[in-house]
Amino acid sequence: MKRFIISGIASLGLLSGASSAIAQSSHKTAQTEPFQRIEQPLVNKAIVTIGGLGLIGLELWWFLHYQSKSRGD
Repeated sequence: MKRFIISGIASLGLLSGASSAIAQSSHKTAQTEPFQRIEQPLVNKAIVTIGGLGLIGLELWWFLHYQSKSRGD
């Protein structure tokens, strides 16, 4: 069950990252915009995504697994 949840979260993160990368590549920035888009390396995007998913997993573990043992259930 844990592997199913972790793999589901990981696949959602990868799908959202891939879809945002596709959407960003198809979007062209106009020259009249006041801000310029800075493209980040794929490694940085992967590190941030994996770190975020790790923190989400840590929260889920804390509230679902650790808290139930501390109450004496």
